Amino acid sequence: MRVLVTGLRGTVGRALEPALHAAGHEVIGWDRSVAPATDLAACDAYVRQINPRGIIHLAVASNPTGVASEGRAVSVDWSMVLARYALELRLPFVFTSTVMVFTDDAPGPFETTSVPDAAEGYGGEKAEAERLIRQTYDDAVIARLGWQIGTAPGSNNMIDFLHRQMAEHGVVRASTNWTPACAHLADTAEALVWCLSAPVSTYMLEGNRAGHSFYEIASALGARHDGAFTVEPADEPARDQRMLDDRVPMKQLDESLAGLGATTA
Repeated sequence: MRVLVTGLRGTVGRALEPALHAAGHEVIGWDRSVAPATDLAACDAYVRQINPRGIIHLAVASNPTGVASEGRAVSVDWSMVLARYALELRLPFVFTSTVMVFTDDAPGPFETTSVPDAAEGYGGEKAEAERLIRQTYDDAVIARLGWQIGTAPGSNNMIDFLHRQMAEHGVVRASTNWTPACAHLADTAEALVWCLSAPVSTYMLEGNRAGHSFYEIASALGARHDGAFTVEPADEPARDQRMLDDRVPMKQLDESLAGLGATTA
């Protein structure tokens, strides 16, 4: 099908495009220079001009333009334009949300029945969008993502974070008590392709169901990247952030990251 992807040039979008092509889909990216997220009339006209047969809404306000309430405009208002269009034509519509709909105070790991508690910021905006989309379009699929693990620095992913920590501090301090929600970008991309035809629901795309600590993951990534990271154990943060949802056919870190779990603090 012809799939419209917002945020195609972002961290997840760059991994998603080849995965969609491999599944036989035509991919069209959203051009914000033609239809800015803050111009809802332009967004509505633009999506009708493209006439997609499916939509995956990845975009976030990653490059702020200074427009007031831009984060909400991207996460909520723009999402509603797309949801209403998908409703009109009963199209597959996948909205990507985040584990940040749960605050640091919420006790994890999170189940499919866990209720988001974020009320402000990025997580709050995504939680609001989830509620409004579900009320608007009963066939929408919501996909919550964790921290993405890329292959190189230069975008918003775990490898970039590790490189920056080494550049700034000469060491990566990684908590043995933090179980992050995370997955390899390529595995997330494949799961999002699956979401296009998945039964209507809210899914949690988790690659760390086994519960490896950030220290274990960072250490294993350091070994994969030829010792690029000097990883030392830390005690904080201390929380289990995993999103447990075994309905999603998604490769786990244990399968793709050699030595994971073999390192002890």
